[in-house]
Amino acid sequence: MKFGLLVIFALIISAVSANYLLQDPGYVVVNFRGYVVEMSVPVLAALIIALFISVWLVVKVFRAPRKLGEAAGRYRSGRAGQRLTRGVIEVAEGNFAKGERLLARAAGVSEAPLLNYLQAARAAHLLGQDERRDTWLKQAYENLPGAANAVLLTQAELQLDRKQYEQALATLRKIEENSPNHSHALMLLGRLYYRLEDWQHLSTLLPKLRKYGRLDPATLEEWLIRVHQEHLKSATDGPAVIEAWKNVPKDLKKNTDVLETWFSSLIRTGMHEKAEKDIAAELKRGWRSPLVRLYGLVEGKDNTRQLKKAESWLTNHGEDADLLLTAARLCLRLELWGKARSYLETVIAIRPTPDAYQEYGRLLTQLGEGEAAADAYREGLGLVAGSSLPAIPHLDSDEA
Repeated sequence: MKFGLLVIFALIISAVSANYLLQDPGYVVVNFRGYVVEMSVPVLAALIIALFISVWLVVKVFRAPRKLGEAAGRYRSGRAGQRLTRGVIEVAEGNFAKGERLLARAAGVSEAPLLNYLQAARAAHLLGQDERRDTWLKQAYENLPGAANAVLLTQAELQLDRKQYEQALATLRKIEENSPNHSHALMLLGRLYYRLEDWQHLSTLLPKLRKYGRLDPATLEEWLIRVHQEHLKSATDGPAVIEAWKNVPKDLKKNTDVLETWFSSLIRTGMHEKAEKDIAAELKRGWRSPLVRLYGLVEGKDNTRQLKKAESWLTNHGEDADLLLTAARLCLRLELWGKARSYLETVIAIRPTPDAYQEYGRLLTQLGEGEAAADAYREGLGLVAGSSLPAIPHLDSDEA
């Protein structure tokens, strides 16, 4: 477009100039150090134009190799970009081998080789070729040092996906050396500790996750609850349980799962009196069925008083299966067989559970109803197994 306008402009100027020059072509004399050059104005104009054209051609000739190189580079980059796009599409469609080949071929000339290496590594990972995956990641790490963290994070994610926990831990620690408190690395490290059930290290990491991590609040709370539950479970005696409870944040002390672990730990370490008192106090603040169930496992000093307490709750919570099971257990402890049977049969009618069938089987055994007890145990085991278990047929004496 620009060249065409220049040509038109030059033709107009030439036509106007020719009109004047044909009437009087003019005369030019150049005297330089005794040399005299004479010519007409049109000849001088033609020489000047020829000189400019010559200079323009020489510049073009000298620039040609660079221009050709740039054009070839643009062509190669365009092809590399197309291969990158096709490779990503193939991987997304499940053609991992083809996608990996396309991505690998274009990596050397790509304008964004990091994407090629990382996507090729993912394709190899999905093919189960961990060694080849690590080769692509190594090339990315060596050729693009500025993207070291991105490469290492990708490697850690893929190692976690493959459950290569030791390698993932080593990778994440390398990131920690390069960039302390890296938010995504901290999140991956938290997931690693959670999967390994390394509650001690996860407990140490949680303050950093709260401060620097980008973990969603629900997951962070889940990890925090699990850490404190495990600390309570690992406590070997009463004082250790109480010490672990002191370290639980105030807001978590209202969480039902944490409370259930706390009371279970008290019962496990023989602190029944405290468990009985604290469970009753907690239920007074708010009714929670899991805590009622634990009340039936407490071996208090006065079982009769415990039973009266449980039966007083039945006035407002008579349909609560956990409360009925608790009342039944306390009746069994007091050898009130008829009352216990009534409570257990009501529980099984409302919500049959393995615990209810187990207690029912114990009661029927105590009452001498062996066959009915066996049926109760079988029904309970069927709930655990997910389906009813067939009764084992009796053998005749001859078959035996």
